[in-house]
Amino acid sequence: MSQKQILNTENAPAAIGPYNQAIKAGNTLYVSGQIPLIPETMELVSTGVADETHQVLKNVQAILEHAGYTFEDVVKASIFISDMQDFATINEVYAQYFTGNQPARECVAVKTLPKQVNVEISVIAWKD
Repeated sequence: MSQKQILNTENAPAAIGPYNQAIKAGNTLYVSGQIPLIPETMELVSTGVADETHQVLKNVQAILEHAGYTFEDVVKASIFISDMQDFATINEVYAQYFTGNQPARECVAVKTLPKQVNVEISVIAWKD
C-alpha cells in the first residue's frame, strides 16, 4: 500500500487555509481548488474573468508539473464560478489548456468564492 504524499510548490500560490496544494495517493494526484492568485505576490488578478481563468489554470499547471503530471493526465476537473454568465468565457480559456484528452468535469455556479473571486478550479490527475 502506498502512502499519501503532500506536495507544495513555490510556483503556485501558498495555501490560504488549513490545506495543501496537492496530495498524491498512489498514481492519483488531487489538486486543491486554485483561485487567481499570483504566486510571487499573492495578489489577485482582477482584470476580468478571462485573465482570472488563465491565472487559475497556470496555478494548476504549476502544481501538476511539480508532481510530474500534465493537463493530459487530468481525469476530472471541478469548476466553480460566481456567475453562470461567465461560463462561455471561462470555457474558452479552459479549452486552451485542455487541448486533447479532455477530462470529465462539472461547472457549478456558487454564491461566493474565497476572496470574492469569479472562478476556482480543482483537478484530479492520474497516470500509470
